Amino acid sequence: MNEQYEMIPSAKPLIGHEERSAVDRVLASGGLAQGPEVAAFEAEFSRQLVGGRPTVAVNSGTSGQHLGLLASGVGPGDEIIVPSFTFAAVANSVVLAGATPVFVDIEPRYFTLNPAKVAQAVTERTKGIMPVHLYGHPFKADAMLSVAKEYELTVYEDAAQAHGATWQGEPVGTFGEFAMFSLYPTKNMTAIEGGMVACRTEAIARGVRLLRNQGMETQYANEIVGFNARMSDVHAAVGRVQLGRLEAWTETRQRNAAFYERELGSLAGLRTPQTSPLATHVYHQYTVRVDGAERDRIREALREEWGIMTGVYYPTPCHRLPSLTRYAEGVHLPETDLAAVEVMSLPVHPSLSEADLERIVRGVTSVVGAGA
Repeated sequence: MNEQYEMIPSAKPLIGHEERSAVDRVLASGGLAQGPEVAAFEAEFSRQLVGGRPTVAVNSGTSGQHLGLLASGVGPGDEIIVPSFTFAAVANSVVLAGATPVFVDIEPRYFTLNPAKVAQAVTERTKGIMPVHLYGHPFKADAMLSVAKEYELTVYEDAAQAHGATWQGEPVGTFGEFAMFSLYPTKNMTAIEGGMVACRTEAIARGVRLLRNQGMETQYANEIVGFNARMSDVHAAVGRVQLGRLEAWTETRQRNAAFYERELGSLAGLRTPQTSPLATHVYHQYTVRVDGAERDRIREALREEWGIMTGVYYPTPCHRLPSLTRYAEGVHLPETDLAAVEVMSLPVHPSLSEADLERIVRGVTSVVGAGA
């Protein structure tokens, strides 16, 4: 690496004095397990992000997906339509619920599930659709809900990367039977680890609450067989602080993205991300496209010559993972396969300085231009 530069990370959790003070407060209280901090976090998340929907905190986003599907009645014999161009947790949660993932292609502008392709994949066993608001850009909720209504399907949202995003002015997390938000360290806000499940009905929320806590809401009154997927009060305390900072961080991400668009939008050899006029993009990732044959060279040069880390989300589509290929026999997803070799995410997180942003633009312009 060029030693004149300090490395710019592709993602960076922001943990400050307020988070540390919140953790200390909980530690001093002596109550560490799921308790009043979790309840307060659920209520605040519900009010701020999902229009008051019942919201349940769990120990990870994947747990949120899994328990949400189970609480919604998904199980053996059901098919759930999912994208392949996403993290494996989406399909994993379907399999863990006992159902079968059916992989469908994305549309290339926003990297989200293509509603027309979803309609073509429906069979008599299809119970629902689990689309992903990828990179912070919403899927086409109106079109997806229209397909779901036509074929009498249920929509389950993966909003892991989309805290605060909207479609047609409505917040993500309010379109489906449930929606999962991840609180992993690299997300737009974090609880160190954790997830939130926003539910359409109180009945589904109660099902998730039972499943997260060994099947009980009252101690030793186990109603069903459940899991241990609780969030601790320590994690919730961090999440509450982060939630209060989310709006400002989102605005910074959007300003950073706008700077990139101004400076890189016309650069030959690179395509900057598009945003639908119907959407509010919260830029969990700023994902560009480059020539697939050049991507590895570009990433290495940015790292070694300019001290800029980049990410690839996702280099192997889910339908090509050894763990999931048995569900993808004969599947052909050309847009997914093309995106997997072309995408590259530039740092967009709110801790970037003006000098960082300018260096990233100079580096990308130099490195991509060298291959043109």
